[in-house]
Amino acid sequence: MVEQKNDFTEWYLQTVQKAELMSYSPVRGSIIFRPDGFELWEHIQEEFNKFLRSEGIRNAYFPMLIPKSFFMKEADHIEGFAPELPWVTEVGDEKLEEPLALRPTSETMIGSAFSDWINSYRDLPYEINQWANVFRWEKKTLPFLRTSEFLWQEGHTAHVDEEDARQRTLNILDEYARLCEEFLAIPVYKGQKTPSERFAGAVDTYSIEAMMQDGKAVQAGTSHYMGTKFAEAFDITYLNKENKHVHAHTTSWGVSTRLLGSLIMTHGDENGLVLPPTVAAHQVVLMPVGPWKKNPAIMEKLDEIYAELKKLGIRVRLDDSDNSPGYKFNEWELKGACIRIECGPRDLENGHVMLKVRDLADKEKVAFDDLIATIQTQLAEMTPRLLASAKARNKENEHFHINTLDELKAHIEECKKADKPTGFVLIGWDGTDETEAKIKEETGFTTRNIPFEVPMEKATDLITGEPAKHTLWIARAY
Repeated sequence: MVEQKNDFTEWYLQTVQKAELMSYSPVRGSIIFRPDGFELWEHIQEEFNKFLRSEGIRNAYFPMLIPKSFFMKEADHIEGFAPELPWVTEVGDEKLEEPLALRPTSETMIGSAFSDWINSYRDLPYEINQWANVFRWEKKTLPFLRTSEFLWQEGHTAHVDEEDARQRTLNILDEYARLCEEFLAIPVYKGQKTPSERFAGAVDTYSIEAMMQDGKAVQAGTSHYMGTKFAEAFDITYLNKENKHVHAHTTSWGVSTRLLGSLIMTHGDENGLVLPPTVAAHQVVLMPVGPWKKNPAIMEKLDEIYAELKKLGIRVRLDDSDNSPGYKFNEWELKGACIRIECGPRDLENGHVMLKVRDLADKEKVAFDDLIATIQTQLAEMTPRLLASAKARNKENEHFHINTLDELKAHIEECKKADKPTGFVLIGWDGTDETEAKIKEETGFTTRNIPFEVPMEKATDLITGEPAKHTLWIARAY
């Protein structure tokens, strides 16, 4: 397998296939989620569904096909998605009276439903979520991170006023940050997107941005305050307490299977996947080693350990295949098994096993009597340790000293010579589309977000040298 430092993207492509997370589909830009890959998504779904239930937000499902007329009702929305929309125009030999788009997002479909369902202030807030597939015909694809069809959740809410809607928008962003950091051990940068990076049709878009090991950014989640734009387009009105019909304020928000790509690129190493136990499909793998087939007591002991771990809800595998120990070690490292337990004749005789944690260098001897407690402790400690490690790496790749375009270009050249990530760069920005476009044109860097917590204020615009209106993060991105 190619080394990370030599070609990070190729390392990623080889890892996701060799670890059996995905396979390529016959349809360009689409992938097949293999069971180990889909299970990662299932654990994310389970975790986020806990939050939804605690907030009283219920899951629903809406049709994948959306009439063209729905998109035409909100001009910014259709303009934003037009280049990526696949259309259904005929069925068999019959041309459809109206083209139907394959869902890129569901604001229009859900807006139409909300207009029927919401009548009074007593109906608000109206809050739903759906887990679905969506289509955006990407020209340049990368498994999990950018595909023509992908999986996501999209939440849609309607509220009595701006204050309530904005509160939900930011509350969701906070939950996305918690999901990434505490559950996936991916540190993120919270902030507001610039107008040019705003979701099509939104008043304000907020994002969490993640830094990969190669210093590139991934937009890991977004939450949008839509104002009354979609309410006006789809007649989402309600009778308020003053007995007047007014438009509701709406929000939408989503995270997708891009989180899986982020997870792999944040934690993986030269041996393959490194996954936090919170989400890993294989938390513990038990392996008989040595001439174990001649000693049935070894398998009896491992069966006993397996049953005990299974009872505790730990995701455990028992690898009693005929492959060599070295092959098994490499295979389970590649697949990101969190803990490997080895037991051979001598281990059995001495009353212990050899335990190896995926992200730690050394094996340790653990007595049978202490094994279950040790496994539980190691699983509990691994996710926070991975987060701390990722945060430390991010800090090394944050750059605050760059104040001009020439300095940014020099930084890029210096990183190229030293074979180092260009990382996240904090700059001053005058707030104009022209300077934002110039940065991208000259360097390939894009604006990530205007951070809520600014590490330091930047006084001048990177391009013009004029006073800055905002301090923001820029980076090269996937």
